[in-house]
Amino acid sequence: MQLNPYLNFNGQCETAFKFYEKCLGGKITAMLTFGSSPMAEQTPPEWHDKIMHARLAVGEAVLMASDASPEHYEKTRGMSVALNTDKPEEAERIFAALSENGAVQMPIQPTFWAARFGMLIDQFGIPWMINCE
Repeated sequence: MQLNPYLNFNGQCETAFKFYEKCLGGKITAMLTFGSSPMAEQTPPEWHDKIMHARLAVGEAVLMASDASPEHYEKTRGMSVALNTDKPEEAERIFAALSENGAVQMPIQPTFWAARFGMLIDQFGIPWMINCE
């Protein structure tokens, strides 16, 4: 069994995933638009370039997402994407990259449980927890 976060964006999924690919050193393995899907005829033309499904592989981990229609989009609350790394320098690099144009909730720092831990909300409204035990 594998559990994967599935994020919803307000029309920014493609931009967000290209940003995550760069920040995390991952690889986008799927980026399906509504316009290229079998549902294209039932989709308003202004949504044809929005993302129906995206998949980003980072090592053995997978992050998935889509653009939610305006009437179904809700700001992300009550959850965070937790990212764990073995190297403090890598945790600091990722934290700095993801916090670009975002909001730092807790600066990355040593804690009693980790060599580094920090929390942020990225420029797309997604909460992250970066941890290095």
